[in-house]
Order: sequence, then structure tokens, then C-alpha cells
Amino acid sequence: MHRLVKQTLAAGVVLVALTACGTETRDHAAPEHTATRAAVPAPKKKPVQGLPGMPPVLDPHDVYAADRPGRLSPVVKDFPSRVYVPNTESDTVSVIDPKTYRVIETIHVGRQPQHVVPSWDMKTLWVNNDRGNTLTPIDPRTGKAGKPVDVHDPYNLYFTPNGKYAVVMASLDRELVFRDPHTMERKKTVPVTCYGVNHADFSLDGRYFIVSCEFSGELLKVDTEQMKVVGQQKLPFRGAMPQDVKVSPDGKRFYVADMMADGMWVLDGATFGKPKLIPTGKGTHGLYVSRDSREMYVSNRGEGTISVWDFAQDRVTRKWRLPNGGSPDMGGVSADGKVLWLSGRYNAEVYAIDTRTGEQLARIKVGSGPHGLAVYPQPGRYSLGHTGIFR
Repeated sequence: MHRLVKQTLAAGVVLVALTACGTETRDHAAPEHTATRAAVPAPKKKPVQGLPGMPPVLDPHDVYAADRPGRLSPVVKDFPSRVYVPNTESDTVSVIDPKTYRVIETIHVGRQPQHVVPSWDMKTLWVNNDRGNTLTPIDPRTGKAGKPVDVHDPYNLYFTPNGKYAVVMASLDRELVFRDPHTMERKKTVPVTCYGVNHADFSLDGRYFIVSCEFSGELLKVDTEQMKVVGQQKLPFRGAMPQDVKVSPDGKRFYVADMMADGMWVLDGATFGKPKLIPTGKGTHGLYVSRDSREMYVSNRGEGTISVWDFAQDRVTRKWRLPNGGSPDMGGVSADGKVLWLSGRYNAEVYAIDTRTGEQLARIKVGSGPHGLAVYPQPGRYSLGHTGIFR
């Protein structure tokens, strides 16, 4: 359907061009007895009725349309390019210069930092100090850390698409906590019956999001505006441990990494029906979409590989193996789309991988237990959180 719409649009443009050219010179003018045919207007894309207050959807066929290579917002275009790595067992953040592949600074933060999360307005990076019960703000312009903010059990952090709330994934507290996105003041607490809420992604229209529950092997569907759980299901795999969540470019399907099922669950977001398991590799963990929206990089932590998922072909087309093994976990794609950055959770290192060839470009030593690293800045208009989900 997408290709048909493109062809129709192209045909409309050609017809308009031919009509205009026919009036430029007397030699090419249409004979007087020939009836002039009006140009057929190109069909208009039906606007998406998004969550109130949310920036307009750029392309109803591509959630990631704003994430093209180098398309940096004026807010972030002057920020230095860095990779921020939270080391859960060292209570630090290693800062890497991606040009030299070297750690240029080590920032001391709270106990057990899990993820480095860009704020909705993209002006701040929040370090989730889970056991320290704080969020440490980092100014990405200067790289300096600010005063920690008290937030209980901040395992992970997201932002509603309209920027109205921050959503704290309070894993051990069994809560989704909606907070002020700047002060982090608690606004509403949503208790959940699953255990281990950790990752999420939002629908195309921003009106709902799907959450993975790691320790009980469940998924939640949450109404964004009502701040209410509207669906819950148990994954059909004994011992399932769902991790990262990503919506497909067309917004119709959600992919959920599962480190025990060794693959991705795929389900229809609107119906929240029974998911299908697609094997990708042992210890499937992180999901990262390419800058052209054609592929998704899937980290398989248990076998030291990255599977490349092709959205159009609906299958894994390649698998890259890290030389000398490793434990690729969470990360992100560089602003130009050429490098995939992943933390090596059990090896105290970070991997830089060429997204065209799968070649390992660098292997960088960092602190102990590196986890949800953030590549920053990245293209996009606003951030939905985690290690960098941009729209």
C-alpha cells in the first residue's frame, strides 16, 4: 500500500509538470481544438489523530521519519557527540569520545545506575540510579552532572509523547509513576500486578504504550492519557523474561526482546492479541532501529551476536558475531547511522559496530556492569526516553 501511494503521488507530480510545460512555448502548445485536461490532485495523507498536545506525526507510514541521519534538532545541534555509559557495579558513568574511541571522563553518580535517558525536551540526560533512589541530571552541552533528584526505584524512565509526564518504571515497587518531566514531582502512581516493569514503547498516535514485565513474563498495555492499564497478558513461554520493546515503522506491530525465549515476540498493538515468537539468538536483549527505518539491530547478549531484522522482508537477514565473544546489551545508533554502540554487560566494555558490514570498530574498557548507554545527541524532535527513542 505504501508503494502504491508513492506511485500515485509520483504520477500526479508528472502530470502537473507535463501540463505546465505544455504552455511554455508556441511550438509545444496544445492545438486549439484539443480539450485541456485538469491535473488530478494527489491524494492527501490522512492526518493521525495523536495524543492531545503531542507534536504532529510526520509520516503515518513511518514512526521514525524524524530520525534520519544527521537531522539534529536546533536544541542539540551544538552538543558535543558523546557516548554515556552507566556502570551499574561501579556507580559511575563513563563518557566516550566516539571519534577517538576513548573514555575522556568518569562521572560519579548514585548507587546502581541502570540507564542514561534523554529528557523529552532533549536538554538533559537523566542517569537512573536505581538502588540509590535518585536521578542524576547531566548537561549534555558541558558534560557536567547536576544535583541528584530524589526518585524512588527509578529502574528506567520514559516520557509521554506530549511531554506532559515522565514515566518512571519502578521495577521492584511494582508501579508506573507519572511525574513532572522537569522537577520529577510525583503526579500519579499506577500500581501493577506484574513484576519487574522495565521497558516500553509508544504507539504511532501516542495514545497507548506497551510495557514489558521482566520477572513475571508479562506485557501491559497502558492508556497514555488516562494513565491506566487497559490490557495485560502472560507470554506463552515458560520462564519468559521480556526486555526491550520497539514499535515497527508502520506503527502496527510491537517487537519485544526476550532473553530466555532467545528471540523477539511480535504482536499487533491495536488488538494486543497473542504474540508470535521469532528466534534471533541466545539472550535477546536490545532493539535498535536503523536511521532509514528499514532494519532493526537485535543484540543477543548470551552468544555475543547482533541479528539484523529486515522489516519489509519480515525476517533476520544477517547475523554479526563479535570477535572473541562478548555480552552485547543495550545502546543506540550514532547520529549518522553508521555505528551501533552497545554495552558489554558482563565484560566491562563497550562495542562500536559498523552498521554496513557488522565489523567491530572498537572495544573500549569501561567500569563494571555497563548497561543502558546513550549515544548523544541523536536526530529527532523529542525524546520518549530509555536510551534514546526519538520521534
